[in-house]
Amino acid sequence: MEALLASTFTVAIAEIGDKTQLLALILAARFKNKTAIILGILLSTLANHFAAAWLGQWAINWISPEMATYIVAFSFFAIALWVLVPDKVDAQESRFYQMGPFIATFILFFLAEMGDKTQVATVVLAAKYDALPLVVLGTTLGMMIANVPVVIAGHFSAEKLPMKWIHRGCAALFALLGVATLLY
Repeated sequence: MEALLASTFTVAIAEIGDKTQLLALILAARFKNKTAIILGILLSTLANHFAAAWLGQWAINWISPEMATYIVAFSFFAIALWVLVPDKVDAQESRFYQMGPFIATFILFFLAEMGDKTQVATVVLAAKYDALPLVVLGTTLGMMIANVPVVIAGHFSAEKLPMKWIHRGCAALFALLGVATLLY
């Protein structure tokens, strides 16, 4: 249960102001079918985060448990620093828009998540908890918690939130996860 809760909370917080959340805002403004956008986000995130979690679990099996602890802790500290750098997303027209809201969302979200903070966090969380289904479920739930309200309230803007404090809080959360990894 710890893997599910930690994954959900970590990704939900890390996603605030992230480029995929900004992409959700752009898609909500572009398309009227909010259900198709939400379904596209859900399935894209499941696919992307399953692959990331699988990679994390696969990679952790190739190194000693002691080395794995240091790598996972270092990764959390690195993500903590990375979170402090705000994301931007291009709002220009995409050729994927022609494919409709579901396909456009699925493809654009999948591509935007590649190498993103939340994808890297999914790799690290899967390596830490050795509970692939719970981590994937948790990180996907975290993405949905952060993105569905943005899609539903398409006029909502991440710029209205105190982003500096959100990023700092998220960085502190990842740093705490790094410390907890070293201590436990």
